[in-house]
Amino acid sequence: MRKINILYSLFIILLLPACYEDLGSYDYHAINTLEVDSILPSYNIDRYDSLCIHPVLRGTQYSDTNRFTYQWEIGTQTVGTAHDLNLYVELSEGFKFARYVVTDKETGVKNTYFPVLIPESLLQKEKDHVEGFAPEVAWVTEAGGQKLDERLCIRPTSETIITTMYSKWLKSWRDLPFVYNQWCSVLRWEKETRPFLRSREFLWQEGHTIHETAKEAQERTLQMLDIYADVVENLLAIPVIKGIKTETEKFAGAEETYTIETMMYDGKALQSATSHYFGQNFTKSFNVTFQNRDGKPEYPYQTSWGSTTRLIGAIIMAHGDNRGLKLPPRVAPIQVVLVPVAMHKEGVKEKAQEIYEQLKNKYRIELDDREKVSPGYKFNDWEMRGVPLRIEMGPRDIENGVCVLVRRDTNEKIEVKLTELDAKVGEILELIQQNMYDVCKKRMEAKTTIAHNLDEFQANMNKEQGFIKAMWCGSAECEAKIKELTAAKSRCMPFEQEHIGDTCVCCGKPATKMVIWGRQY
Repeated sequence: MRKINILYSLFIILLLPACYEDLGSYDYHAINTLEVDSILPSYNIDRYDSLCIHPVLRGTQYSDTNRFTYQWEIGTQTVGTAHDLNLYVELSEGFKFARYVVTDKETGVKNTYFPVLIPESLLQKEKDHVEGFAPEVAWVTEAGGQKLDERLCIRPTSETIITTMYSKWLKSWRDLPFVYNQWCSVLRWEKETRPFLRSREFLWQEGHTIHETAKEAQERTLQMLDIYADVVENLLAIPVIKGIKTETEKFAGAEETYTIETMMYDGKALQSATSHYFGQNFTKSFNVTFQNRDGKPEYPYQTSWGSTTRLIGAIIMAHGDNRGLKLPPRVAPIQVVLVPVAMHKEGVKEKAQEIYEQLKNKYRIELDDREKVSPGYKFNDWEMRGVPLRIEMGPRDIENGVCVLVRRDTNEKIEVKLTELDAKVGEILELIQQNMYDVCKKRMEAKTTIAHNLDEFQANMNKEQGFIKAMWCGSAECEAKIKELTAAKSRCMPFEQEHIGDTCVCCGKPATKMVIWGRQY
């Protein structure tokens, strides 16, 4: 039943994206999507677009000269062909599908869309990349009743097709950087699947950039990692560990892979987003060159970064309980639900409507005036959906000029004067957001232990599944042995290193790197 409740509640997240006027200060004012022409959103849309928390923009051309440009464009434009197939790439300031384009002036990200089918010959160009993804690739071999001359893979990721187009577009250092992103679905043939956490087909955003210098590319790689960490910690209320992947765990074809690791309720790890520095690996394989400032040909430096609908799974697994979802207020589609009690009595429904009108322009609020279900049913229903705050109000409450606020995170009931309700709601929502983060943080700290040798490692993992801090010599053989004995993998070498010993937890040889280990989803 709990699984059914959670999956049902997820549709609320997917169908009702949250909108904020100011993510910088986390103001809870909701943008009215039908009147967006009269409201100027000041938050960084592309920066947080990986969570689908953006307003539905409607209307005519509209601009904020300080930070964003919204453009209305209709039609398509073919700017190049991929291989020799009749596939095309849409490229502009964003999509050209009769919709608004939102370009983030702070990070310079522009939206694109690339083909879903990738010729096998393109996938074969980068050796490490194809070897890394080969077991997960699904192939199209027939179309229109005829066998294809060349197999087409359904994209597991888009480095190959995007880099191919970069080779056609790039001419001079003056063209750089290319900073493009696309929202799309990808397919990876996972042997064992879990809803939202590890599915074969999933939705994600994938950013791909090329730069004139290695320094610029490395800075972009870490910039995006910081943005992901900011989103997960400050919006989803889940603490993260930032670090770099080991050689074994890095992305196929990357020189360096950076990650944010989170811990779920049961102590298992979830890789929540990654950012990759490719160096010149792909640009050399795909012959992407530009004329540098000295007039000589040079290969640009490349990055790739992405987050997926796995973040929905993270919200469920980090915060959920046996009553259903528990959503952080900053991303909850409905932050407050108002449930009038004894609506049939005089003045109750009218007062509830009055309070709703008072709060609706500041909070994402729902008035539950259903007549065929009881208040108790409504309470349970909204708890299951994870709404952070519930307002209960009956005839006696109205007579006394009060209402009762119920927190989803703690079940605490708070009596509040109606004259103070507006301010109190915002205050409690912020307390809920912080408490949800603090609970996850304390759990992660409690489930993180230190191991100095393999016996301690196994004992810690079996006693309290969670993260283990341990020194590592850098050997892939030691990584493999730890995984074989404990089912734990290296999560990352955290940026914040600790000296907890001088020898490897597995082999006892000298070690200088501390690694976070854990079992994963």
